[in-house]
Amino acid sequence: MTTFSFANSTDLLLEIPAKNQNLADLRSSYFSNPTSRYQGYINELCLSAVLPWIQEEFTSQAKVWPTTTVLPSFWELVNGTAIAVDVTRFILVPSENIDDSELRVPQEWVDLTTWAGDYYLAVQVEPDEGYVRVWGYCTHEQLKNRGNYDAGDRTYAVDAIEIIHDISVLALTQELCPQAITRAAISPLPTLPQPQAQNLITRLGKPEVVTPRLAIPFQVWGGLIEHGGWRQSLYQQRLGLPEQWSVLQWLQSGVSQAAETIGWGRLNLQLSFGGRGAEETPADSILSRLLAIAGQTYELLVIPQGERDQVIWRFELRNATVGAAIPGGFKLRLLTEDLQPFPNNEDIATNAVEQLFVEVALEPGEGIVWEIEPLPENYDREILKF
Repeated sequence: MTTFSFANSTDLLLEIPAKNQNLADLRSSYFSNPTSRYQGYINELCLSAVLPWIQEEFTSQAKVWPTTTVLPSFWELVNGTAIAVDVTRFILVPSENIDDSELRVPQEWVDLTTWAGDYYLAVQVEPDEGYVRVWGYCTHEQLKNRGNYDAGDRTYAVDAIEIIHDISVLALTQELCPQAITRAAISPLPTLPQPQAQNLITRLGKPEVVTPRLAIPFQVWGGLIEHGGWRQSLYQQRLGLPEQWSVLQWLQSGVSQAAETIGWGRLNLQLSFGGRGAEETPADSILSRLLAIAGQTYELLVIPQGERDQVIWRFELRNATVGAAIPGGFKLRLLTEDLQPFPNNEDIATNAVEQLFVEVALEPGEGIVWEIEPLPENYDREILKF
């Protein structure tokens, strides 16, 4: 990592790795139109320069939230990138604008409870010069309580006078005042009904809608994209991709590329072992995803059972280490596509157990969302279609 020291003495200037400049160019096909394509390009360059610095200054475990593989589905829609530093979240807000009179942050990163951060870093990106300039930061509390909200472009802006320009103060604050209040209170948005969400995905999925985030009221927009499965569906619709989350298609013709990138695949017999559901089903009909939870690796299985016209789907969680158990307190839960519970939709380990499972009968085309507590690393809600 190369740092520069010119411009203002408090500025942090970081080199953009050459390989990432080329990679950002190659990923232009990940976006539906020139506007989002360039937004993705600027965010990619920003991330490639700033993340190594965060890992060096704060913790080597700092990582993208929720995971790097789904970043295009964010950048297609909204400017900015979230970095998890232990329990603290940084939001990188890149811009090519050299005007540092204010930091302007999209409303999504401020008012969505699952997106909001603790610290917001203002980053000027210079693609041609090969560097980025981190010129200041502020907190969520400052944005929410002292920022100016612009309804026209749905951003919160904090004047330069409110911003801390010496970026070295951020590391000191983290070290000396880890309990500092950084966030203002925000209320969660209501979940949208599934039919409304599907209509919005169809309507906003047209790439000619260049800025879908401004096309509908924020309460509705936020409720749509805060749901990871709906955000991914909207993104895929805008790119004209076929359905990526059909379990039946996965079993018939292989797991989709989108699902493979986050870890879904056919059952790995070397990692898996006996269990009532798995024993009764051919291995090539079982879907599997490895999950990191609380420092251990677990395996989530989706197992079809019964006859073809009366399939029961078994969702099963087990420890990936042979002979190891699932600790007490773990929960496996299934929800409808719009996050509603239903009878017998969860299994709870009151003590250490070999497996957790939930069995469900589904109508053709029905979607299911799975959840696990404690939360797996890199968890992003997904809708499995049946």
